[in-house]
Amino acid sequence: QYQGLAGRSTNEVLQLYSAHGQQQKLQRSSVVTQLHGAIKKRLKQDLKSLHSFALELSKDFQRQSKTYLYQVLTAVQRIQLQNEAMQMFQIKAFDLERSLLEVTERYEKEKQKRRALHNSLVELRGNIRVHCRIRPLLPFDTAAGHSISQDRQRSFSEKVAYAADDETVLVKCSRPGHASINKTFQFERVYNALESQDTVFADVAPLLTSLLDGYNVCIMAYGQTGSGKTYTMLGPQLEENFAFSIEDESELGIIPRATQEVFRLISEKPPGSYWVEVSVVEVYNNEIFDLLAKDSCGKVFGVKRDVVTTREGKSDVPLLTHETVENASEFLHLVNKGLQLRVRHPTLVHAHSSRSHLVVTLTITTIVSGDNFGTSLEDEQTSQRLNKEVSCTFPQKMRDNKSTSSSRASSPAQLDATEKLKQVKTRLQLVDLAGSECVGMSGVTGAALRETSFINRSLSALADVLGAIAEQRSHVPYRNSKLTHLLQDSVGGDAKLLVMLCISPDQKYLTESMQSLGFGARARQVQRGQVKKKYFPVQSKAK
Repeated sequence: QYQGLAGRSTNEVLQLYSAHGQQQKLQRSSVVTQLHGAIKKRLKQDLKSLHSFALELSKDFQRQSKTYLYQVLTAVQRIQLQNEAMQMFQIKAFDLERSLLEVTERYEKEKQKRRALHNSLVELRGNIRVHCRIRPLLPFDTAAGHSISQDRQRSFSEKVAYAADDETVLVKCSRPGHASINKTFQFERVYNALESQDTVFADVAPLLTSLLDGYNVCIMAYGQTGSGKTYTMLGPQLEENFAFSIEDESELGIIPRATQEVFRLISEKPPGSYWVEVSVVEVYNNEIFDLLAKDSCGKVFGVKRDVVTTREGKSDVPLLTHETVENASEFLHLVNKGLQLRVRHPTLVHAHSSRSHLVVTLTITTIVSGDNFGTSLEDEQTSQRLNKEVSCTFPQKMRDNKSTSSSRASSPAQLDATEKLKQVKTRLQLVDLAGSECVGMSGVTGAALRETSFINRSLSALADVLGAIAEQRSHVPYRNSKLTHLLQDSVGGDAKLLVMLCISPDQKYLTESMQSLGFGARARQVQRGQVKKKYFPVQSKAK
């Protein structure tokens, strides 16, 4: 392009260069104009597209907003409906809860009425009250004995006995290759493994009121060895001397609690009108031993005694030691002394198995007026005067089982008052029976095996006695065992009798538990006739 400039003048070159520059300028201007037009056109298109997109987006947003708003309104309405329904449910639930509470209260009232009527029926028929206590599973339940088969060891911790309710025991009976069978037993009261000593005694305490109303009372614990009889009757025992501990009052058993209750009831009576004596015996190998007898040095040791039948047909133990006690502490001290002499022997089932039947007897002597014997006293002043005369006429010496001749009143007036006074004796017998025992389970040999034989025979004799009474046989074999001979009056109908069945819930004790439950079910059916009240004066209404 620039080759033709050679040889030309400067002006021509400048003209040519100027013309070329203008031409390029025109070309650039044209390109810019075209580019500007294209950009403007594209911007217009993009702006139009953007406007359309904005419109679509706005429409879509409005549409979705309406949808979401509708959904929100629907959800709010649904929540409002649910709140209203919840309020209705709450009202209905409150009404149902109130109705349930009313029904429960009516049920409890009817239950109490039914129980009161049942107790009245028991009183009229002379039936034996039977309560059942299921102990919890204990550590020694999982210990395998050498004489137990492997099949039984696998089921050591399996619980098969339950308290279905407070009157029903449910037992799951199963055998290999057979379907499980549930058996139920009905009793006056059933205690589960969690119920305390307080709860157990609360159902026993009403019987103690009968004691001061002129009735004999007997409470005995029955069950296989290791089922908790001694714990129920006495409470936890100290390892070193087998006495029961009184430090934790919540753990005290029926015997110490009953004594405390008896003395509490006596404290509400006029002073001097009652005194209490206690005796402690054990039946060991079909022999009766006096656990409060003392030697010439005053040391307590067990002395063999015998049981006889008096002319009136009552059982009696001649020369039996009766110690006078004035409060529960003195009683507990004496019982602990006797317990240290009680025979025990370790077995595979229980490390401190009792090998004898323990019978603790409280004899309450009440002084009443001879003129008003069996009738109501004239007034409170007469009662108080008689009580004062009693306290003067029967001093402590007579209560220590010494002769009363030296304590008689010297004046004629007091002598006449003494002759008009009579004594009424009522007895509370508290019995901790030795446990029935399976030799294969307990693993005993030698002397302990002989003890087991006597224990099982005496318990069988007790079952035979109850069977004879239930069948109303002309002869009841009380004398087949020293135990039944000793308890003849209580078992035979001269006392309100409560049997506290104690059972283990463990599978390995199923056979023994079923035997105990069967004994309780049979005992519950025994009708001994209405228990006779001692010839007791009726206090005047003024009191």
